[in-house]
Formats: sequence, C-alpha cells, structure tokens
Amino acid sequence: MKKLKIFFVDDLKVNLHVMNEALSEQYAVFTMLSVPTLFRTLEKVIPDLILLDTEMLNMCGFDAIKLLKSNEKYKNIPIILYSGDTEPETLSRGFELGAVDYIIKPSSKYTILKHVNECLKAS
Repeated sequence: MKKLKIFFVDDLKVNLHVMNEALSEQYAVFTMLSVPTLFRTLEKVIPDLILLDTEMLNMCGFDAIKLLKSNEKYKNIPIILYSGDTEPETLSRGFELGAVDYIIKPSSKYTILKHVNECLKAS
C-alpha cells in the first residue's frame, strides 16, 4: 500500500528530525527548510497534507498559507500549523487563513500522529 505524502516545512533542522521520526513509519515525509523549497517541491509532488511552522526566516507560515490557498492547484491541501506560539490571536489567524489544525511545539510523537491521523481521516 502506498504511503500518504506529508510535507513538513520548518527552518530548524532539529524540528525536521523530530517530525520525520514521528511520522516516517506511517507516511512518506518530505522535510524542507524553507517556503521557497516547499513551492519548488510542489511543482513535482502534491502532498496529502502540509505541516507548516508559523515563524521562519524567509517567509512565515501565514504568508505561505495565503499563497497556497490562492492557488487552484494547492488550495485543497489540508494544512496543519506547527508552532510554539500559543497566543489565541495566532491560533485564530491560522484558522482564518485556512489551516485545519494547530500543533503546539514541542509535541510528543503520539500527539503529532494523533493530529495528523485525524486530519487525514477528515479530508
């Protein structure tokens, strides 16, 4: 059986490692250090889910969501935000822009899997 594809974008390598460890047994995980890399990869591969850090150097996750949701080709890909920012305004902003879920970091493997599995069941 073919594994579902998950893209994870975060500018910290340690977070890429954590997410890969949490998800790679069940999913095909593509890790990326930047939003520009995400968009280059999207030209070749369409994922079943995108996990996106909210705060990165080149472009924040919120700007990336706006670009994804404004593109016919990518607008239906579910997006989960991954952030250490727990401010209600930040969570609200993510949902208003089109994120389907929000994982607070750091998170355990179990928590990450639970969020991802639920999101993919719903889509």
